[in-house]
Amino acid sequence: MSPWLILAVPLLVIAFLLYRGHLRRRRRAQLLATPLTPEQRAVVERLVPLVKRLPADLRTAHEGKMNLLLDQVTFRGYNGVEVTEEMQLSIAAQACLLIVNSPVWYDTLRNVLLYPSAFLTGHARQDGQFVHQNNHGTLGESWARGPVVLSWDDALYGGLNMHDGQNVVLHEFAHQLDALTGDTDGIPILRKGQAYAGWEKAMLDAYNDHVERLERGEYTLIDPYGATNHEEFFAEAIVTFFERPQELRREEPTLYAQLAQLLALDPARWV
Repeated sequence: MSPWLILAVPLLVIAFLLYRGHLRRRRRAQLLATPLTPEQRAVVERLVPLVKRLPADLRTAHEGKMNLLLDQVTFRGYNGVEVTEEMQLSIAAQACLLIVNSPVWYDTLRNVLLYPSAFLTGHARQDGQFVHQNNHGTLGESWARGPVVLSWDDALYGGLNMHDGQNVVLHEFAHQLDALTGDTDGIPILRKGQAYAGWEKAMLDAYNDHVERLERGEYTLIDPYGATNHEEFFAEAIVTFFERPQELRREEPTLYAQLAQLLALDPARWV
């Protein structure tokens, strides 16, 4: 083989990869700059009324990121679910609230699986020569590199009701953010300039207070499921941050400030 050909092949491969990367960046920029159609916007406002509270500049960014997510993710229905555009818009609108003003992205997510309602999930546990399967009903699951699995009934209800502090889409996509560090442990990729020590103290203080209140049989603003562990507390705190922001800022001001810095959002001030 000619020495020139030997040199040309890797150069052509590099050129092809660079060009493909350029096309991907250009398509990404185009999607981020593309608004929803009036019909799509009407669906989103009906199914996820929380988006109407977004400041005008964030509404534009939110729609662009929805388009990017919808281009990236395949929605798959199970147990009789026929995926519609309305389903996709509802879930994308909720998921993109978390990253509407953030540079992070759901890089590894490619699939969202939809069940009609609560579904069974199971995890095997090894015990000597035996394997025990623990099956239980759940409303959603988030795997570290995808997919996200959701009950459509609950995803729909969570989007429609923006004040009850319960939202399975926000919860599971909070886990997706958490997992971008490589571990799902309640410590996401922090904002530039955000100190780990401040994050850790705010989260641990709020988590310990949450657990102690539940042990005393007291009411908690953040859903009791947050007491399961640190990662579930982070996910439930995110839900409360969006759905009951004024109350969270009043009861847990330090936690609220850390979440506001992380997401570069201040929903307590949204009108």
